Formats: sequence, C-alpha cells, structure tokens
Amino acid sequence: MMDDKQLTEEYLDGKVVFPGKIIRVEHWHVRLPNGETALREVACHPGAAGIVALDDDGNVILVRQHRIAVGRLTLEIPAGKLDGADEDPFVCAQRELSEETGLTADHWRKLTVLETTPGFCNERIHLYLATGLHAGKTHPDEDEFVCTLRMPLSDAVQKVMDGTFRDGKTALALLMVQQLLSAPCKQ
Repeated sequence: MMDDKQLTEEYLDGKVVFPGKIIRVEHWHVRLPNGETALREVACHPGAAGIVALDDDGNVILVRQHRIAVGRLTLEIPAGKLDGADEDPFVCAQRELSEETGLTADHWRKLTVLETTPGFCNERIHLYLATGLHAGKTHPDEDEFVCTLRMPLSDAVQKVMDGTFRDGKTALALLMVQQLLSAPCKQ
C-alpha cells in the first residue's frame, strides 16, 4: 500500500476566477506526488447544515422545491448554507429548520459532516437529527419557494434505496437516522 506522501498534492498558489454569491471558483496550482505541477479548479463554499426533522410518529419532514441545476422538483431534508465560514453549523441548522419548515426542536444530535463533492469543491455539510419538534411559522428566504410534507421514515429510506431520492445529503442523513434508530441500545 502507498503511504500518504505518495498520494498527496501540495498547494502552491491560487487565484479567484469567479467571485460568486454562493461559491467562489479558484484556480489552484499544485505540486503532484511525482514532482510535476498541475492546475485544479476548486469551488469554494462556506459550508452548510442539513436536518432530519423526525416527529413523534416517526415521520420525517421534507422540503419540496425546484432545483434548476438538475431541472426538476426534489424532496430533500431541510438545509441551507452557512452565513459565512465563521457561522456555527448548529446555529445554521436551527435557523434553516425554522425558515423552511417553521419548526423548532428540543433535541439535537450531530450525525456527521459530509464532504459533498471533494473532487472539485470544499463544501462540508453538517448533518443533524432534530426531535421534540414544535410547530411555528415558516419564513423562507425571498428567493426560496418551498413546501413541506411529512413522510414515514421507512418510506423515505425506501425512496433512497429505489433511487427516487438522489440528493446526497438527504440519502446519507436518512440512512444514518434509520441505522441509529434500529441499532440496539447500548448499556
């Protein structure tokens, strides 16, 4: 097996080629393990948080919205980007759950951090389980048009397994919650 040094690229320098609202695209010059140099295009993202909101009846609350990049309506867990790289992901998760669903939660559990597309993007999305839900009023961003629906967790997991749900954060988070809830209690 190769050691890490035989696989690791070294960052040399970079420049911004697109300063977008959500992402910033940079060209990075890197030194390859063999000593050669290469150019990498990297999408820099502040990060995000996603939430599996699970009600007392075992339903997950999903957000239905149109995603222009894939040209279709999707069902996803509530999620949103951090308001800057310094924002606490847990604060972002609480805000996004409230904005998109009108819900607050008494209990939160961190599930994992997902690196969404590490081949070209540095986005990390922090995934949470929220329980002990309380209803409130939604207040989505002005350019956000969403509706919510409740679905049994088992049905949502089936939609992951049959390929209906194709969003990575949603798939991973739902499967993790299913596994978490089906694992025997540890003494």
